[in-house]
Amino acid sequence: MQINFVIPCLLGLEKLIADEMKALGAQNVVSENGRVLFSGDEHILARANICSRHAERVQILVGSFTAMSFEELFQGTKALPWEEWIGKLDAFPVKGYSINSALFSVSDCQSIIKKAVVERLKSKYNISWFDETGPVHQIQFSIMKNTVSLLLDTSGAGLHKRGYRLEAGGAPIKETLASSICALARVRDYHTLYDPMCGSGTLLIEGAMLANNIAPGVNRSFSAERWESIPESIWTEEREKARAAVLPESRLVAYGSDIDPRCLEIAVANAKRAGVEKFITFEQRDIKDFEPKSEKGTVLCNPPYGERLLDLKEAERLYRLMGEKFVQKRGWAYYVISPSEDFEIFFGRKADKRRKLYNGMIKCQLFMYFKEPLNTSALAKRSDAFGKFSLL
Repeated sequence: MQINFVIPCLLGLEKLIADEMKALGAQNVVSENGRVLFSGDEHILARANICSRHAERVQILVGSFTAMSFEELFQGTKALPWEEWIGKLDAFPVKGYSINSALFSVSDCQSIIKKAVVERLKSKYNISWFDETGPVHQIQFSIMKNTVSLLLDTSGAGLHKRGYRLEAGGAPIKETLASSICALARVRDYHTLYDPMCGSGTLLIEGAMLANNIAPGVNRSFSAERWESIPESIWTEEREKARAAVLPESRLVAYGSDIDPRCLEIAVANAKRAGVEKFITFEQRDIKDFEPKSEKGTVLCNPPYGERLLDLKEAERLYRLMGEKFVQKRGWAYYVISPSEDFEIFFGRKADKRRKLYNGMIKCQLFMYFKEPLNTSALAKRSDAFGKFSLL
């Protein structure tokens, strides 16, 4: 069966998710603001849930149409093939939103969509009452500029909930955002990673999972696993494929440090639940005492800042300290996420590249430092040679 899908995502991650879906075998992949559309079969449905590192959830696009009135909303909803997914006993709650549309009352839209689905299923199953005691099929609607999209959520709990982070420190970074930073940093199994303000360890854990090709959702469950329309064998097969794809050997080494001993306790427990504890060493240390343990390394960092844990003056002081400690030298790269537009000023160097990302509702930038410093002696030789050449 060919199915149309939608993945809603954090702004700034669309291309990463589109590339990820292509790599997983999805077809007709198109990225839009805040979401990625694609198509595939039931195996793609299961694979996307189990293997996606950056997606928030995987939804089936049941259909879309234009509606300027409640009657158009009712008829457009009723015309869709809900019986292909929802059984006689299944629960099908409705929720959603409306933006810049003639149908602005969300509660009224919710009631009309529910009624339309009920009427459709009544006509297909020849029953007049639905107990809704079976598996949940969450219907999600979005109405944007009078265009209605009706979806079924296949994930259940958000895909950022991998299952390893039962506890977190103050203002933790979302797992999907952390994995995206690791992807942008091109983390590989031969890298040495550092996070000198690691908190509950999310960046390093996601880095270790990415480097070792550990599927983030392989050990959790999803709503669609309980649906009769999708055979259990598909989920079993896709989990087996994901586990078989884990790298058998890895040279990854990671070091996490934090000033808060309680955060470190949480980080150690999280890494163990994620199955990557052997790759990461955690220790209590202040950022001012940051000392690399290798000749080369990649630093991933989500420092506390004014809108999260520190006031602005403390954040500025921290950025200056980071600029001193994160020395530009061969074999080293630094990736720091911050909402400060003046980060580069306090850090002391202009980033080699910037990427706009959202940490929750906070607009941030990922400041990327990866270029090697100029070799001044070689530069002088080149300049001298050019000077001689110009005199000829």
